[in-house]
Amino acid sequence: MIAHIEGTIIHTTDKFVVVDVNGVGYKVSTTSDTLTSCKVGAHISFWTYLAVRENSLDLYGFTTNEEMLFFELLLDVSGIGPRSALSIVTVASVDTLKKAIATGDTSYLNKVSGIGKKTAEKIVIELRDKLQSYKGEDGVPSTLREESDIIEALKSLGYSQNEARGALKKIPSSIDGTNDRIKEALKILGGK
Repeated sequence: MIAHIEGTIIHTTDKFVVVDVNGVGYKVSTTSDTLTSCKVGAHISFWTYLAVRENSLDLYGFTTNEEMLFFELLLDVSGIGPRSALSIVTVASVDTLKKAIATGDTSYLNKVSGIGKKTAEKIVIELRDKLQSYKGEDGVPSTLREESDIIEALKSLGYSQNEARGALKKIPSSIDGTNDRIKEALKILGGK
């Protein structure tokens, strides 16, 4: 029903923003990464998903169409609602999550509040076939293995799993190689 909105941010919280579109304020729930970059008065554009329930209409916003499509894919899994799907999209990049699901790596999903081992396995089982193109030759893409190595290296240096994943998401895609990506992650973490 509402697929895209564009306007000015007039209010922010730690869970949603209010976007003024021609005099109408839309409450848009979005990822924590997006929320940290939203400033009152800034112009914003969201791809949106409207969740219709018996007693509410909730709007979920994403900065890219790819994020929104992956969010909708997660909603196809029985037992996954919009809030859980939004939490999953926040954990890592969409590409990383797709690779993890395609290879059966539930570690990313287990870090989401409210997603236990059984639910993570259910997501993998229900979505694995839809994401087969993300598997590498041996079933595990090298980039996923590399990301796991980077996270472990940062954890061994005293950073938490969430800090390591957050830094990993901010590394520009132009930086290749595990060592270079670790160095960039350390720069990101050092700039906090």
